[in-house]
Amino acid sequence: MNRDLRRDIVGVVTIALLMAAGVELQRIRDRDFPVAQIEDDSLYLTSPRAARRMTLSYHALAADLYWIRALQYFGGTRRMVQAGQTIGEERSRYAQLYPLLDLTTSLDPRFNLAYRFGAIFLAEPYPNGPGRPDLAVRLLEKGLSGQPDKWLYMEDIGFVRYWYEHDYPRASEAFRRASDMAGAPWWLRSLAATTLIEGGDRRSSRTMWNAILESADNDWLRNDASRRLAQLDALDQIDQLQQIVDRESARAGGIKADWSSLIRTRALRSTPVDPLGTPYEISTDGRVRLGSSSTLSPLPTEPQRLGTRPVS
Repeated sequence: MNRDLRRDIVGVVTIALLMAAGVELQRIRDRDFPVAQIEDDSLYLTSPRAARRMTLSYHALAADLYWIRALQYFGGTRRMVQAGQTIGEERSRYAQLYPLLDLTTSLDPRFNLAYRFGAIFLAEPYPNGPGRPDLAVRLLEKGLSGQPDKWLYMEDIGFVRYWYEHDYPRASEAFRRASDMAGAPWWLRSLAATTLIEGGDRRSSRTMWNAILESADNDWLRNDASRRLAQLDALDQIDQLQQIVDRESARAGGIKADWSSLIRTRALRSTPVDPLGTPYEISTDGRVRLGSSSTLSPLPTEPQRLGTRPVS
């Protein structure tokens, strides 16, 4: 066996064993000597160039470690923010998420999951994420700088422009540019046209999510696209149910309807459920809404049509 190759193998195995031992020691320490929450969540290494220099030839391994840390940071911060347990102003804004993703993708410029998942994490509105679609686009553009023909990244930029920024002309342009790249599917060009013409109605949203579902190269994206499509179905159902509730309440002289009364009057056959099987609820002010235990909650804020967007 080549001496350099043998040395590299020994080095990787040694690092893996040390990592495993470190994890076990940390688990034992946390169990026996729990520590207080740390107020400072700052990164001690923020320069991608320095990170590459310090990790020698083990860039991919270091990228995996930073990716795991990014996932832990995002998930942990999201839980604390949603529970109102923020640690300082910086933590509450997911301040370290982009630096972690930047380090990860600098160590491994072809880390596909970090670009695509990271963009979604960054774009998610607060409190589910930092609400930074601009950083999501920056991360994807970084990926494109190293892989100019990666149409999936350009498609994802269109997705961020559409869903999170509601900027339909720029979303359409991103979809068009993606469609011109080698290996891109045929439907991207029609998606670009649909996005530009229709602007932001549910049919366009459904077209977009179906497109993402078709192009997804991992289970997480497929599951997320399926969930978004179910949310759009729920929005349609809520509109239909609201019409029934309003009509029957008017017939009853303004008395608020409930599912039981609607079933008795045969306006409905049974208690309606959302696409995943959780019963809808009627609020005290007579509005149809998702059930409190529905996994489709919260429903997205719907984009408005071109030409009717409020002036900011």
